[in-house]
This record gives sequence, C-alpha cells and structure tokens, in this order.
Amino acid sequence: MQTQFIFLSYSLVLVSGFGGTNLFGIETIIPKYSSTSLNMIRRNGRPKGPVRTIEVKPTMNAQINYETLRVTAPNPKGKDDILGIMSKAEALEKAKNMGGLDLILINEHSDPPVCKIVDYSKYRYMKEKKAKEVKKNAKGSEVKEVKMSYKIDIHDYSVRMKNASKFLSQGNRVKCTVAFRGREVQHDKLGFDLIDKLVDDLGDLCTMEGKPKRDGRNLSCFIAPKPTVLKAISEKKRSEEKALRKKRDASKRVMEEKLEAKQTAISVAQLEEEKKEGDKEDFLLNILEGVEKDDDVSIDDLIGGDGITDDLFG
Repeated sequence: MQTQFIFLSYSLVLVSGFGGTNLFGIETIIPKYSSTSLNMIRRNGRPKGPVRTIEVKPTMNAQINYETLRVTAPNPKGKDDILGIMSKAEALEKAKNMGGLDLILINEHSDPPVCKIVDYSKYRYMKEKKAKEVKKNAKGSEVKEVKMSYKIDIHDYSVRMKNASKFLSQGNRVKCTVAFRGREVQHDKLGFDLIDKLVDDLGDLCTMEGKPKRDGRNLSCFIAPKPTVLKAISEKKRSEEKALRKKRDASKRVMEEKLEAKQTAISVAQLEEEKKEGDKEDFLLNILEGVEKDDDVSIDDLIGGDGITDDLFG
C-alpha cells in the first residue's frame, strides 16, 4: 500500500510538471538540467572530432643511455654503411659533423646497441612508407564457405569442389559444411566421409585444420591452402608488380622523350625567329645606308647636266 502511494504521488508530480508540495503534502524536487549538460551526459563528456594519435618517438641523441654503440649510416645505393663501434660522445660528434643529423637507437638488445645516423624526419617518413607498403601487400585471407548435403549429387559435388579449389587458389581459407535436416542428423558418419573425400580430392591444394566438428545440425571443418600455393600466389603478385613498374618506367621515358622533343622544337623555333629578326634588322640597316649615300649625291648628278641647262641656270 505504501509503494502504491509513493508511485501515485510521483505520477502526480510528473503530470503537474512542477516541483514543490503535491496533493498529499509530500515535497518533491525535480532536478533541472541545461541542454548542454544533457548533451554531455548523452555523449559521456567526449568532445566531437577524430581520436587523437600520440606519436611515440624512438630513443635518440642525448636520450641514449649506452656509452658504447655500433653506429651505421644510410647509403643511397641500399644497404647501410657500418661506421664501427664508438662511444656515445664520438657518435654524437660524428652526427653533428655529417650535417647536424640525429643519432637514433635502432636495436638496444644487441651487444653493443645499434644506432643509426640519419635525419629523424626522413627516418620517420621512410618508416611510415614501409609500413603502408606492408599493409597494402599483406592482405588478410578471407574465409569462404562451401555448403552441401550428405546426399549431394555428383554434378553438385563437382561444382562445390571447383568453388573450393578457386577459393584456395586465391589464398583463402574454406569452411566446408555438411547440413542435415531433421532426422538426417543420425547419418553424421556419411557427413564425415563426404568431408574426407573433399579434402582428399583437394589434397594438392589444401590441408585440413583440425578435425570436423559438430555445430548444431551441421558438420563443418576448415581447410587452408598449402605453403606451395601461397608461395606461387606471392610470386605471381611480385611478377605482376614488376611488370607494372616496367610499364610505368616505359611510359615515363616516353613522356620524357616527348617533353625533350617539344623543348627542342621550341628552341629551334626561337632560333629561327631570332634569325628572322636579325635579317630584318640587316635589311633596314642596308636601306638606311643607301639613303645616306643618296643624300651625298649632288643635284647635278640627280637631274643630269647638259649645255642647255647650264645656260639656263648658269
């Protein structure tokens, strides 16, 4: 009775929408929250935006606590050059003399610890680039599934085997499932025999991971590609990448040759234009020289002289 009374009192307060004293003389307090507070409660106080990632820097320069170090330096041709074993002070001095580079601790578990003289920004860039390439090339294998009944027909069985072979050739794991309906589950021995037959038929491509297991009314097992299959897949992928790189290099060379030919044509056109301008200037200079020579000619030479003109103008 007391519980019903309290519930009725709380309901009346909610209906009224105000705090204070209700009809039964019981004082109630309704908490007041702002919209900002409610929003923070709903999202657990976490601000919006992407999650921040904190960069973990390797031990380098003065942070190295070892006195004797094996120091290496990068070589543009590929493998790093070994500079030898030296003290920490000598290594720091050598890094400073090589252009103000950093001394980064690569392997602290070796004896002595291995350090590398390199620019930290370049070291971080190369490390991130390598990690991206590894992530790009190391595609995780998927799990494919092949379902069948213990009463499967020969043609349907060949189709299932063909699909499983295709999945294994792609480097994927395959889940082989034999489904039972109703009382068919009492013939589980036929299901075990069917899975063994499938594994034997695909013996050149796969190996069974463990033994077949019961999962409710189903019987299933996992088969994975053999190491030879995975090796062939990786070699094929490397050859495709190599061919793609060759194609890119060839297209790059063609583009460079076209650009060089275009620049040569532009330079030839510029030379021809300059030659035309020079010829035009020579032509104008010749005209000016002819005019100067004509100015030096006397009037008699221009109009000619004879006895009559001499008598008229004499």
